[in-house]
Amino acid sequence: MNNSEELRQQLHSINRKSYPAYKALKGVYHFGNYLLSIDHVQGDPFASPSHVSVQIFHTDARFPKEYYKNFLSRTTLCDYLTRQFEKQVSHFSFRAKGSGKSGLITVSHCDQEILSRTACEINEKGITVRFFVGFPANGRTINATELEKILFDFLPVCVRKSFFYCSLDAQNLLNYMQLAEDQEFIRHELSCRNLCAFVADGAILPRESGISSRPMKDSIPFNSPESLRISMELPHQGTITGMGIPKGITLIVGGGYHGKSTLLNALELGVYNHIPGDGREYVITDNTAVKLRSEEGRFIKDVDISLFINDLPNKKDTHCFSTLDASGSTSQAAGIVESMEAKSQLFLLDEDTSATNFMVRDAFMQQVIQRDKEPITPFLERARDLYEKAGISTILVAGSSGAFFHIADTVIQMDNYIPKDITASVKSLCGQYPLANVPVPEFRIPESHRIMTKAVQSSGSSQRNRHQHNNDRPERLKTKVSKTDGFSLGRQEIDLRYIEQLIDTEQTAALSLLLKYAVEHLIDGKRTLPEIVEFLQKNLTQNGLAFFADNHKISCGYAVPRSQEIYACFNRYRRS
Repeated sequence: MNNSEELRQQLHSINRKSYPAYKALKGVYHFGNYLLSIDHVQGDPFASPSHVSVQIFHTDARFPKEYYKNFLSRTTLCDYLTRQFEKQVSHFSFRAKGSGKSGLITVSHCDQEILSRTACEINEKGITVRFFVGFPANGRTINATELEKILFDFLPVCVRKSFFYCSLDAQNLLNYMQLAEDQEFIRHELSCRNLCAFVADGAILPRESGISSRPMKDSIPFNSPESLRISMELPHQGTITGMGIPKGITLIVGGGYHGKSTLLNALELGVYNHIPGDGREYVITDNTAVKLRSEEGRFIKDVDISLFINDLPNKKDTHCFSTLDASGSTSQAAGIVESMEAKSQLFLLDEDTSATNFMVRDAFMQQVIQRDKEPITPFLERARDLYEKAGISTILVAGSSGAFFHIADTVIQMDNYIPKDITASVKSLCGQYPLANVPVPEFRIPESHRIMTKAVQSSGSSQRNRHQHNNDRPERLKTKVSKTDGFSLGRQEIDLRYIEQLIDTEQTAALSLLLKYAVEHLIDGKRTLPEIVEFLQKNLTQNGLAFFADNHKISCGYAVPRSQEIYACFNRYRRS
């Protein structure tokens, strides 16, 4: 290991040389109370910036041990520190001058949700922070004087103000940590109280705009109906009240623009913890919840959709159904079955984004088209069995069909963003509008033994893969991430636009890393999809995302997704 002065001398020696000379700086340097590591040097000043990391030992950082005692506390502390570091580096980014990305200093931008990111990680030794630096140049000539400013003047200030307990607002950090513990307490209480979600009184659910996830100013605070109000004694916040949504089938209704979808959107993101001031800090949902919708045109492979679709005119087997171009109803049926495979215990649906013919068939249509001529068993006729026989609850936003009132255990009307429990009055009306007595096919929980396979290769690709195999070298694929919309793996695009609980580009990047690893190392025509996801989850828990990176070297720019999103990603990988 070199010391900081040796780095300074190296900088002086390569000043005004051609840009590739920067690569000689790779290594670890001792900067007194932290280690600076130059992990990857960009090819030129216009390329993606260099990867740099800093390690601070616990003996220097001096955070209380209880702040990193378990996964929850480590994730929360890392999130807090990353936000502090981002504030600091924003003051210095591009203050060093030069061509292209010269002088850029950047780290992960954290939104309202708290995620486990590679930008900051804590282990038994200390804290590691990863970030990007644009190494300065004039044209393609090294400007080492400007890089010296970054590494010796700017960065020490940022590190000192961000990663040492004595430099931070101790009370603010304590509140941050305690909030996370309170959120986790509520999430645990859900199962103990037979609830699938909780929305606190006073919560601010509307967001600032369609492109901003910050709370809307002057919005109406949430106020739970008395019949659904519960109280909890939190470890730190004390007594809190709010609406407990029971397990079973819950219907959210109301006029347009009265807050139905706003409530559902808050619930779908309640699988994540939120930062103080978000307004949804105490909106907590079963952490296996999945938002479902129709996805016309999506790929489906070997899914047992017979629970919903049978007796197709072309005699196609729906017990092991595949298609390259699914209809809206077929895609939604597959999504439900795939989510069951992913062990979801709560389905979130909005009538507006669901396939109409999949959700319900009214009495008139049932008279016109007889049961034996309709291959679709609508969700209306399966929701009760999904709960009673599979233990899966449903929260559904409905605006046009009254048929769902008949199966609902709880009906919540949103009236100008204020929820009202109208279950009793609705049930009294159901007798006046009876549902047709239609025979329903027997309920059977789908069984999955799906073997993962690889994508169909072109002849040229096949020859290359055979050559690689003969040389005992694994297949190497390139990835490119398109925000939260998806990513490319080799020549294939994986479309994730409709995975609505995928909220951060860094989660998408992590999914590309996991799928790439699976294709290169795990998919062998023998392992099932659950076996592969279980392997990935186990190593994510034990080793983090670095396990799946080349040479176990990971950079800033990745966030850990839920297992439900891993399943969703793999299910959209078009394969043979």
